[in-house]
Amino acid sequence: MRVYNPCCLDGAGMEDFFYWFTVEIEGAMKIMLENVMVLFRASDCVEPYVKFITVKQAKQHISLCNLEDFEKEEQEFQEVENELPVLSDQSLLLEDHHLKTLVTHLPPRTQGYRWNLVYSTAIHGSSLKTLYRNMAGLDSPVLLVIKDMHKKVFGAFSSDPFRISKYCYGTGETFLFTFSPDFQQYKWSGENSYFVSGDLGSLQIGGGGGGFALWLDADLYHGASFSSSTFHNATLSTHEDFIVQDAEVWTVQN
Repeated sequence: MRVYNPCCLDGAGMEDFFYWFTVEIEGAMKIMLENVMVLFRASDCVEPYVKFITVKQAKQHISLCNLEDFEKEEQEFQEVENELPVLSDQSLLLEDHHLKTLVTHLPPRTQGYRWNLVYSTAIHGSSLKTLYRNMAGLDSPVLLVIKDMHKKVFGAFSSDPFRISKYCYGTGETFLFTFSPDFQQYKWSGENSYFVSGDLGSLQIGGGGGGFALWLDADLYHGASFSSSTFHNATLSTHEDFIVQDAEVWTVQN
């Protein structure tokens, strides 16, 4: 539960106070309850209690809190929610509008964590083997971001860090995205579970149909993107075959 900005009841005596909190509640099944308020009453004469009410109900209780102050704090809360994620390093690929869009499409379990740079071609060189090595021992989802020679930005969110495996791994949280030309997210179609697989020769994401949804070679130089049954995606770049200019991998959970 995240609590935000209490405001005290106007005109209340010292013996009777009300506090309003904007809260987010994430249940075990990751169901987010939005626009929920908590009313806390403390009094010398009455046993303290907490009551959950909706924002609509809150505005009907104008006498309990100045409406103008309430709406101002509600707006400030939304601004806090829309803040960009904190990055461990400066990204060469992700601009503010990329970050603002991506953060709203990530699973709830990744929200609120700093984004840590795990791999970058600009820092670590262009090597799939190095990419695997940098993720050894990592147990958190990762975000792969690619910019090709045509300046197109696209990639994939993987529920599992990339590793060498004989079999496909990952869960339905895995998705593809592209900003070419506008943002588009491709979620799991449910038709197969060919989420991620990889060996020393290549990294593959998505399968079934004409080819891999996203494929990178051992040098992280040549790539390809085809429509796949896993995600029902269109080609992520402007061409099915592309040349990688830069690539980054971020982990989005501790």
